[in-house]
Amino acid sequence: MAALIPVPAAPAVAPARTARRRPRWWRGAVLTVAGLYFLTPLVSSFVFTVQVPGQGLTFAAYSGILSADGFTESLFLSLSLAAATIALALLLVVPALVAVRLGPPRLRAVVEVVCMLPLVVPPIALVTGIATVLRWGPDHLSRTPLYQTFLAVQNESFPVVLVLAYTVLALPFVHRSLDAGLRAVDVPTLVEAARNCGAGRAYVILRVILPNLRSSLAGASFLTLALVLGEYTVASLLGFRPFAVWIVTVSGAEARMSVAVSLLSLLITWALLLVLSRAGTRSAAPAGAAAVPPPGAAASAVPAAPTPVPGKE
Repeated sequence: MAALIPVPAAPAVAPARTARRRPRWWRGAVLTVAGLYFLTPLVSSFVFTVQVPGQGLTFAAYSGILSADGFTESLFLSLSLAAATIALALLLVVPALVAVRLGPPRLRAVVEVVCMLPLVVPPIALVTGIATVLRWGPDHLSRTPLYQTFLAVQNESFPVVLVLAYTVLALPFVHRSLDAGLRAVDVPTLVEAARNCGAGRAYVILRVILPNLRSSLAGASFLTLALVLGEYTVASLLGFRPFAVWIVTVSGAEARMSVAVSLLSLLITWALLLVLSRAGTRSAAPAGAAAVPPPGAAASAVPAAPTPVPGKE
C-alpha cells in the first residue's frame, strides 16, 4: 500500500486592495489657467470688434472685410508666396535629408547647423543684407543681363525676393519636421529594395520615400504657411504689401476691421492645423493596420500537418 504523502495546503490569498484614486485636481487647474491665458485676449478682441460705443452691438467690422480696399489682392499674394515657398523649401530639404541618410553620418550635423542658422540671425539683419544687395545690383550691373534679373525678382505682383527670404526663414521648421519623419523610416532599406527592383532615383523619392512622409510633409507645409501669412518685418522693409502688412496698414484707419481680420486669420490657421493633423492620423492608421496581420491569419495560411495514423509509419 503506497504511503500517503501529505500535500501542503495552499496559502490563503489575501484579498486585493482596491487602489484609491487620488484626485487629479491640479490637472483641471492647469487646463483652466491655460484656457484663460489663451482665450481671454481672443474674447477681448472679439468684444472690441463688435461693441461700438454709442452704437451697441454691430458686426460691421466683419461684413466689410471682403469689400475692403486691398484685402483680396494682399491675401492672394500671401497665399501665392506661401505656395511657392512651400514648394521651394521642400525641393531643397527633402533631397538633402535623404542624401544625408544614405551618405556619411557626419554630414547630418553640417546640414542641421546650416538649416538652423536662420534661428540665430534676426530677420532685421537678413532683410538689411537683402536690401543692400538689391540696391547694389542695379548700380553695378546696369550693363549686364543680370540687371533685368534684379528688376524681375522685385516685381510687385509676385516678388520672388520674398519667396527666397521666406524659404530661408522656414528652413528650421521644415528641417525639424522632415527629420523627425525620416527618423521613423528605414530609408537605406527602402532605397536599396527599390533600386534592386530597377527604380530610378527620382522614382524612389517620389513613389517610395514621400508616401512615408505624408504627416511630416503636412506639418512642414502648415508651419511654412503660418510663417508666410504672419511675416511682417521682411515684407514691410522691402516695400511690399502682403497680408500681414495690409493688416497693419488698415489698422491706422480701421482698427476694428484689422482686429477682425486678425481673428479670422487665426481661426483659419487653427482650422488648417486640425485638418492637417486629422489627415496625417488617417493616412497613418491604414498603413499600420495593413502591416499587422489579423489574429489567426498566420495559422490559416500555414497548412496543418497531417495527423499520424496508428500502425502506419
